[in-house]
Amino acid sequence: MRILIAGSHGGVGTRVTDLLSDSDHEVRAMVRDEAQVPEMESYGVETVVADLTSDDDVERAVRGCDAVLFAAGSGGEDVEGVDRDGAIRTIDAAEAFGASRYVMLSSMGADDPESGPEELRDYLEAKAAADRYLRESELDYTVVRPGALTNEDGTGRIVADERLDGPGEITRDDVAGTLAAAFEVENTVGKTFEILAGDDPIERALESLD
Repeated sequence: MRILIAGSHGGVGTRVTDLLSDSDHEVRAMVRDEAQVPEMESYGVETVVADLTSDDDVERAVRGCDAVLFAAGSGGEDVEGVDRDGAIRTIDAAEAFGASRYVMLSSMGADDPESGPEELRDYLEAKAAADRYLRESELDYTVVRPGALTNEDGTGRIVADERLDGPGEITRDDVAGTLAAAFEVENTVGKTFEILAGDDPIERALESLD
């Protein structure tokens, strides 16, 4: 399938772009800055410059794709415009243009933003709204909610469940591996789950989800 990766130039996005570029899928990398194009094209993928705050840009990016992976983030600068409304735009475009598979990178704590750290509350509320909108759509969705992200080398092993005892950490490598694996493991469709560093190989952990 042809997968649009929104946020392909981010910390997780570059990793999952690299993984999926070596798979049987076609990748269309979405970036917000023309200067980011050469780096993404070095992965051998089609690259499109588009702004998540623009309906026209998002529709142009999604058109012709079979699936969407949302890994974009505002870094706290525009949580409503990017983390919430940008995600919602891609969901609407996916429904409009027949991209029936959708994988969302969310966050632990999005199910209860009020219990999270005050400095993350707006972000978690934005992610919660986007997740809810996706679950209410007609798309074959997966919502992946990792704990705190680290830049250590991945182990390829995680723990995954609808709700995990936190807080905890997971490497960006292993988050990317989980997002990529979600397209291969049918058991992830229609599920929202949290992930942390663990003992099970990624695909086994996903296949074991209730």
